Amino acid sequence: MRVLIVDDEDFARQRVRRLLEAEGGVEVVGECAGGREAVGAIAEQRPDLVFLDVQMPRLDGFAVLRELQDLPEPADGTPPVAPLVIFVTAFDEHALRAFDVHALDYLLKPVDPDRFRVALARAREQHARSTAAERHARLLAVLGEAGMPSGGGAAGEGPPSPALAESIGGGSSPRAPLDRLLIKEEGRMYVVKTSEIDWVEAYGNYARLHVGPRAHLIRETMNNLERTLDPARFARIHRSTIVNLDRVKEMQPWFSGEYVVLLADGTKLKLSRWYRERLEQRLGR
Repeated sequence: MRVLIVDDEDFARQRVRRLLEAEGGVEVVGECAGGREAVGAIAEQRPDLVFLDVQMPRLDGFAVLRELQDLPEPADGTPPVAPLVIFVTAFDEHALRAFDVHALDYLLKPVDPDRFRVALARAREQHARSTAAERHARLLAVLGEAGMPSGGGAAGEGPPSPALAESIGGGSSPRAPLDRLLIKEEGRMYVVKTSEIDWVEAYGNYARLHVGPRAHLIRETMNNLERTLDPARFARIHRSTIVNLDRVKEMQPWFSGEYVVLLADGTKLKLSRWYRERLEQRLGR
């Protein structure tokens, strides 16, 4: 993977670089000490992964992402700039926000080597199995969840997508919950049973269905999915997350009074305070 390091502290950049140098299959394509410089470097170098400091003068990490959204699409037809992003921060509240906006991961300073390797492994896996379009959709999701315009809300209203419409017979108010979805990817079609879905996350104007080790991207709003998935099986735990209740293992306290939902496969998902009481009632039935 091609990696860019962005941090206004020289010591912090050096630490991330040293950790990367101990890993194989990684090329550091540059370092940036400021947000404005980072925007230009990302547009020019098109890295696969960016370690992005949150708190920087003049242009912070979230503002960098906003600037990336405004870049013109390449004239040669290549996909828009869409790096994976791992936030780096010295403050827990920024880590909380990074979690909330569905960044790939976050690291607290000083960066722990073991925690760094976990984050990098997630980036490798995500990069290996995702397309450029999916990475662009993830970037839009980060922007939308951070309160930045992204051309459509993650949880907004809208007509059902072709995949959802075909799955429910073209109606917007199905008589019974969905039991399967028709997924179209790269010229192929997949039938996914809704009972096999572990969780769903908003991806800008898309939704990503996590089914075991695989994930499927569909152009659909979270509100439409919430209305059509079986309410006895699925629950909304965040404006950007729907979870299969059969996969929930426990609810764990995080920091600042927040909670995360731990799934059977080890996945941790942010639990919104607004949905917490409802989830407790559902799980206690």
